[in-house]
Amino acid sequence: MEVAAAAAAAGPPSNPRTVEAVFRDFKGRRAGMIKALTTDVDEFYQQCDPDKENLCLYGYPAEIWEVTLPAEEVPPELPEPALGINFARDGMDEKDWLSLVAVHSDTWLLSVAFYFGARFGFDRADRKRLFTMINDLPTIFEVVTGTVKKQAKEKPSVSSHNGNKSKSGSKAQRGSEMGKYSKPAKEEDDGLDEEEEEQGECAACGESYVSASDEFWICCDLCEKWYHGKCVKITPARAEHIKHYKCPACTNKRARP
Repeated sequence: MEVAAAAAAAGPPSNPRTVEAVFRDFKGRRAGMIKALTTDVDEFYQQCDPDKENLCLYGYPAEIWEVTLPAEEVPPELPEPALGINFARDGMDEKDWLSLVAVHSDTWLLSVAFYFGARFGFDRADRKRLFTMINDLPTIFEVVTGTVKKQAKEKPSVSSHNGNKSKSGSKAQRGSEMGKYSKPAKEEDDGLDEEEEEQGECAACGESYVSASDEFWICCDLCEKWYHGKCVKITPARAEHIKHYKCPACTNKRARP
């Protein structure tokens, strides 16, 4: 994304005045920064030239990003992102550098959101509500590093009418505990060694989960079966925006008359 185009699309500074408006502003800026560090990472990497001056990564409410110099005015309209993210680019492993930028990006997003809260006089209840809404989303760091632990719909243990307890070892419980965007955990049994523990399988290709692998997995909210992200063409970045995932099999079933 060219800097000029990003600046033009960003428009005038955003001044949200309600909790919901601040949260929308937060989500838009966050989405733009996630794009920079995931889908647009090659372009972002190139723009962070260590031979240039102090550069910052900005996210804008229109879900776009920009690498540019810090604001000239003092004090600036909004809190400033971390300065000089470009200087460490070639002195670190790329993944470590991106993770570091992600951490600073999370920090900046929170500072901007609560700057608006302070400026427009949010009371204690509003600040708490804003933080709760923000905290329900995975951090940029979690998305970038692939450690997204966005919890699936909670399924509390409920006893049936005949008094039987819910199955403690079911995939439904495992899905709610691990989060639908996590790798399926190995079932634990006190009578088995670690090497003999049961492993989850991909419902599409049948391959078992391997602890040494960094493959991305996703769980269907309807049938509660696990899939490799690559098998159902879902990336971690895309999964982060999915509230309720339905696998291809369940989607086809619901589409039939």
